[in-house]
Amino acid sequence: MPREDRYEAMGYRRAGKSGVLLPEISLGFWHNFGEHHDEAKGLEIVHYAFDHGICHFDLANNYGPPNGAAEERFGRYMKQSLHTHRDELFIATKAGHLMWPGPYGDWGSRKSLIASLDQSLRRMNLEYVDIYYSHRYDPNTPLEETMQALVDIVRSGKALYVGLSKYPDDVVRKAYDYLEARGVHCVLYQGRYNMLTRQPEEAVLPQAHENGTGFIAFSPLAQGLLTDRYLQGIPEDSRMAVGHFLRPEMLTDALVEKLQALNEVAARRGQSLAEMALAWLLRDERVTSVIVGASSVAQLEKNLRARQNQEFTPEELTGIENILKD
Repeated sequence: MPREDRYEAMGYRRAGKSGVLLPEISLGFWHNFGEHHDEAKGLEIVHYAFDHGICHFDLANNYGPPNGAAEERFGRYMKQSLHTHRDELFIATKAGHLMWPGPYGDWGSRKSLIASLDQSLRRMNLEYVDIYYSHRYDPNTPLEETMQALVDIVRSGKALYVGLSKYPDDVVRKAYDYLEARGVHCVLYQGRYNMLTRQPEEAVLPQAHENGTGFIAFSPLAQGLLTDRYLQGIPEDSRMAVGHFLRPEMLTDALVEKLQALNEVAARRGQSLAEMALAWLLRDERVTSVIVGASSVAQLEKNLRARQNQEFTPEELTGIENILKD
């Protein structure tokens, strides 16, 4: 049974001008819930998250590995224990990256988006998802076709809300307007945002705020760079050592110096680098939630500590800016 006080320790933020309230920290299923990861350990992580107020789980059709594995595992978790709390959960999935062979297993055509959602619902043992994202902009399919598919998906009841992920800022305004004109508000924009990746500040974040759309950040720890893992180089068991997404050449001497300087600021605040990096994002009220991954309960517990100190002095913010711009 989940803890009765599970919602008392978590803060919740409204997604733009919608009725959606998300936990400040959400749990992502990108790379820790594939078929080669321990399933029982994964369930422990999910239970711990829910016990501590995390009611938003972020998935996509291609999360695993292999593709679809994370949704299948989540579907088993739903059957085992989560189904009795379905109405407390806000479950997201997405489509837009390569999923199956042929012309309709990728990108953003109407056929692809609708077929992918049907597959995702079967894998997750759900009748509907709470939010369905177009996972990336498709430059070869008319924007109107992609957006109309999202509109029709909401009207079909297979998704309660829709969102956009990784859309370029010169396109997203048109997407917002198309959806709004048809009575389907874009509730969330999901983008990569962290101390080392600041591009959303230039246009996407202000655009979302202006449109009444919430912003949810993925990769808030820069795939582990903004932790203590790389302060002294590349650990043998690290994601960078494997080299799938983080490449060793990315960890330059200049970056290590920057991370060490940020770590010193965090230590003065009584936080780890990861805690400060999450708190730094959450200091901005335009950020609805940050999506963290977790390979253990202990890692998730540490990330949740970020909520304990989200206030930054002007001097701290100036110091962080000076480090990041060097």
